[in-house]
Amino acid sequence: MIQERIEKFRQKMKEYQATVYVVPSSDCHESEYVCAHYRAREYLSGFTGSAGTLVITLEEAALFTDGRYFLQAEQQLAGTGICLFRMGEPGVPKVETYVKEKLTEGGKLGFDGRVLGAFQAEELSRAAKEKGAGVLMTEDLVGQIWADRPGIPDSVLYLLGEHVTGEGTGSKLKRVRRRMEEEGADAHVLASLDDIAWILNLRGGDIPHVPVVLSYLYMEKDACIWYVRSQVVTEEIREKLSEKKVQIRAYEAIYEDLKRLPGGSKVLLDKKKVNSRLYFCLPEGVEVLDRKNPSEAMKAVKNEIELSNLREAHRKEGLAFTRLMRRVKTHGVEEELTERSAAEYLRQCREEQEHYLDDSFAPICAYGEHGAVVHYSATKESDRRLEKGGFFLVDAGGHYLEGTTDTTRTFVLGETDEEQKRMFTAVCRGNLHLAYARFLYGCSGCQLDVLCREPLWEMAMDYRHGTGHGVGYLLNVHEGPNAIRWKLPEGRESPAVLEAGMVTTDEPGIYLEGKYGIRTENELVCKTGVKNEYGQFMEFEILTMTPIDLDGILPKEMTRQERAWLNAYHAKVYKTLAPDLSEEERAWLREYTREI
Repeated sequence: MIQERIEKFRQKMKEYQATVYVVPSSDCHESEYVCAHYRAREYLSGFTGSAGTLVITLEEAALFTDGRYFLQAEQQLAGTGICLFRMGEPGVPKVETYVKEKLTEGGKLGFDGRVLGAFQAEELSRAAKEKGAGVLMTEDLVGQIWADRPGIPDSVLYLLGEHVTGEGTGSKLKRVRRRMEEEGADAHVLASLDDIAWILNLRGGDIPHVPVVLSYLYMEKDACIWYVRSQVVTEEIREKLSEKKVQIRAYEAIYEDLKRLPGGSKVLLDKKKVNSRLYFCLPEGVEVLDRKNPSEAMKAVKNEIELSNLREAHRKEGLAFTRLMRRVKTHGVEEELTERSAAEYLRQCREEQEHYLDDSFAPICAYGEHGAVVHYSATKESDRRLEKGGFFLVDAGGHYLEGTTDTTRTFVLGETDEEQKRMFTAVCRGNLHLAYARFLYGCSGCQLDVLCREPLWEMAMDYRHGTGHGVGYLLNVHEGPNAIRWKLPEGRESPAVLEAGMVTTDEPGIYLEGKYGIRTENELVCKTGVKNEYGQFMEFEILTMTPIDLDGILPKEMTRQERAWLNAYHAKVYKTLAPDLSEEERAWLREYTREI
């Protein structure tokens, strides 16, 4: 089927005289996750991972993806004729390099300008020009062959009050405008959906598990226009935004409006966060101030109301995860739980919690060798029943009115050997080293990443993903600019300095292909610590409240300090969760949070 689609697509390429065509993973807003309507790369390749770029020529096809998806892509591309390019590996070219190599003089590079970012489009267009090739960016060729393409959902929008957000829309608009003034900008164009949702204090559901609405925002000193499909906006929202002097216009109208900007205007935008069609709509004479969106750093620093709410969200998530852990470990095998039924049970446990809204991403429930696939997703065909022995990895999160959670735990089922426990303990040690770190202000995740990896590096082992990512507040589960990583993906900037109020995950792991995977993930909030003659020290508070399975721990492999850290964490978990558990549940939790 995939081969047939690609051949049909090549016929369409010939019709438009395109010799190389690039299909990214994004929508018109450079989103990490997209609704079904924009999954063009998945439709053409069969690869379902969230990150990757497909390049099709008249003779061959190539998929570029990162280390999280190597195993998954290898399996899903089998038999399609599509070549897998493992990004970041020695000898693997950049997408732009590959495209330039395949273009010939007189050829034509094609891509849908609405879904390819301005930054990458400029690089690709430059490569095409150097090879004497033309550029086609106005046609969605995938859409022309995708007969049963899903539509864009009309999700319900809702406003968040200041008791949830801690800051009103008017205040946020003022802060962004202050930054515009500092940059000397006359206007600011926003296409990133999480930034828009944060500024306007509203949420939607146009992307599965991401509570945003497809829209654009245009700001000037005294004007603000929200471009959105009118059918999804309620009268209440219109009235509330009108009070803040926010106008509402049709979603597609922004393209024509940008063409009418006067020459000499200075427009602030992030080329990596707007699509190329928007960018190329700007008239000649308009000066582009290519900067990060001011709201990116603002929303990354959670205020005191948000942090208080987040602690409550993690208490609720801890109850749900702990109940899953107890069932999996005590009855999972005899009840014949599977990867998919365990995920469903976790969702049911969440639904028992007040203000639960949705999963924050599709859950990863992976037993045995499936755990070695970093972003495994169980299907009806792959769904495995839990058995006695081995590891069961669960990476899942929830959206609550009080915030977003992201937790990973690996559960031990039955007997494990010494080597498995050594691996499990090393991952736990790495997690604790970061969680209890003390560091000087000015450090970013580049400096701290080694703390998590050191126990694995001691064994000459590693994992092919970042150690941690920022987490949005009832928004994207992956949020910048903060992260914990030493190795930067292609085109990625260094993580931001860690500021008090930033929430970042702590998730080392180990993945042995064909055997098992282990990952332990907590969310951490950065806080100020002591200040002395050496400077301002920073530290973390652990938000996640779920036991780490002591059945996988080898205490002899841990230092006295590491054991003290784990004991202190488990004591807090018990104190936080016990009041809301039954007597039987409390007795079980007491055992799994005991001192070692």
